[in-house]
This record gives sequence, structure tokens and C-alpha cells, in this order.
Amino acid sequence: MNKSTMKKQNIFNYTLEELGGIVSPKFRAQQIYKWLYIEYKDDFESMSNLPKALREELTQTHSAHNLEIIKCEQSRDGSKKYLFRTHDGHTFESVLIQMREKQRDENGKILSSEKWTICLSSQIGCKVGCAFCFTAKGGFCRNLEAGEIVEQVVQIKRDNAIAPHKRVNIVYMGMGEPLDNFESVTKAIRILSERDGLSISARRQTISTSGIAPKIKKLGMLDLGVQLAISLHAVDDTLRSRLIPMNKAYNIAQVLDEVRAFPVDMRKRVMFEYLMIKDLNDSLKEAKKLLALLNGIRAKVNVILFNPHEGSEFLRPSEERARAFADFLTQRGLLCTIRESKGLDISAACGQLREKVRAQNVSYETKDKE
Repeated sequence: MNKSTMKKQNIFNYTLEELGGIVSPKFRAQQIYKWLYIEYKDDFESMSNLPKALREELTQTHSAHNLEIIKCEQSRDGSKKYLFRTHDGHTFESVLIQMREKQRDENGKILSSEKWTICLSSQIGCKVGCAFCFTAKGGFCRNLEAGEIVEQVVQIKRDNAIAPHKRVNIVYMGMGEPLDNFESVTKAIRILSERDGLSISARRQTISTSGIAPKIKKLGMLDLGVQLAISLHAVDDTLRSRLIPMNKAYNIAQVLDEVRAFPVDMRKRVMFEYLMIKDLNDSLKEAKKLLALLNGIRAKVNVILFNPHEGSEFLRPSEERARAFADFLTQRGLLCTIRESKGLDISAACGQLREKVRAQNVSYETKDKE
């Protein structure tokens, strides 16, 4: 096949070892990794220490710019919601959350640096169809490649001038169910953790899953060191099946059985995300059941107050109810926090920005396919 007619490969799809297998000599792979992940370069021509012939070959066969930022909304709290477009014209979201601002003393000396979390998408759309999730409105298009997952981090760090040595926390919690795209997500974890690249330890990466029990087991067997978060949201199967249809296939008991067998760093806890919805799961009765369910698991509960969006049947609970719920659990030995709501003044709900843009008839998804 003529090189000019070949579909260019995504350079971010390669582990360092894989890249070393397609360029020669192998040390060129380390040089390319430095340009991509330390210098944030998105074209091969600017990789000046590579031979001209290699730069020309890579330009013909590979791409270092596979995603395009087509919209970014910034909240008053510093959070940013990104809308990316892929090479085949689809769109998906990512979020940058500033967990802590830079702290200085009266003389301007830095006491502590910023703390960032990036929420990554693993799919364009989602098959799970959670009742509370805006992403479900857009349906499912396809899985993201490992390189498309990795490039989200690179582009967001570049766009915000986040230094390459500055570690960020990664949460696979954007659009899509990570364990439904198992191979790409686990490969992305490995690529992101490469020491010659972004060097984001697997312990700084968290997979948030709706609960595909067999895939939790499979992930545990890989023993990557990644953290696990379970989107629980209910304490009985009746309500959870209403909120998360997948519960009909893998109920609470099955999910918790796999969680108990999952290898957990003893310095860490399994996170249980609990989306609190007014008059549905916000009472002390549910708190008592949750305490019993998680008995024996090294767990932490993260209460998330529902973020209302247009067309939803659900309402945001009061902060008083949420605080009473969290205090009940904490006082009985189950660590529980209330996630500070971010981005309430922008399209913060998962999938909300994408659907808002589509509703405005902006033709971001009608780009000619390359």
C-alpha cells in the first residue's frame, strides 16, 4: 500500500517497548517519548535530534495530533470541561479539576503547589445507560484507543502549562465505562506510567466502574497497582437496577465479592462512589444499610450530590442531609467524605457539554473524515 493512502497510526498508542520495536536504534524511542511527553510536541518535524529521514518517515506514517480541542468551558472554581473531536469526527469530554491552589507565604515563597485531577473518557458515549447520566442521551459510538486516552492527558497538560514533572491524578471517570474498554484502558495505564514519559504512577490512577464483576476480577489478576472505585449509588438491588441497568447482570453481592478479592495497596482504600439523590437514597436508613454492606472491606465512601441537568427526573439533595449521612458513617468507623461540587456554573454533568453543543446544531461532528 502506498504510504500516502495509509491511515496514519496514533503515536500515543505505543508503550516505550513497542515504539522501540518500530524505530531503530531503540534509543530513538526514548527521544521520541521525551518530545511527546516532556516537551509536549505534536509534530515530528520539530523533534530536532531525530535524523531527517526518520522525521519524514514518522510524518508519513504516524500522527502526534489525533485530537482537537473544539470547546473548553472554565468554571469560577478553576475546573475546565474540554470537548475533544477525534480524527473520524466524533466528540467526547474530559475534565481538569484543580483540587488545590498554589499556596504562598507573605514573602511569596511557595509553600505547596497546585494539585490537579484529570477525569478521562474511555469511550465515545456509553452502553451502560445509567438513569442519572447525561452521557446516555448521546448513545454509544465506539471505544477510544489507548492513544486517544493518553493524548487527553498530554493536551490538557499542554493547554494549562502544567509542567511535565508535575504529577497529576488520573480518574477514568469521564464518558464511558472503563472496564467495557478493558484492553485500551489497561494499556493507557501502562503508557501513562512509563518513566520516560509522563511517569504517572498506577497508584495515582483510579478506574471508576459501574460494576462489571468479571472485569473487576480480570483487572485484579493483572495487578497493575491501579486504584479501584465502584459506582455504587444504592444499597439494594431494586434501586440500583433502576439507576444502573447493569446491576441486573452483576448485582451488588457479585460486585462486592470481586472487590473483596481485589488487590489493594494497604495504604489505600477502595472508593465507593455514592451519588446522592433527593428523597431517593439520602436517608439514615440507607446509611445504616451501606455500613452493613461494606463491613469487612477497606473502604472509603465518597458522597456526590447529584448535579442537576435539563430533562432529569432527579433532584439535588440538601447539604444537611448529605452531612448527616456522612457523619453517621464516619462516627461508626467508615470513612466518608462529601465531594466538593465542581463546575456547577458550567456544563459539569458527564456528557452535558457534548449534548449542549449538539443541540445548538454546531457541526463539530460533521467534519470530513480523514
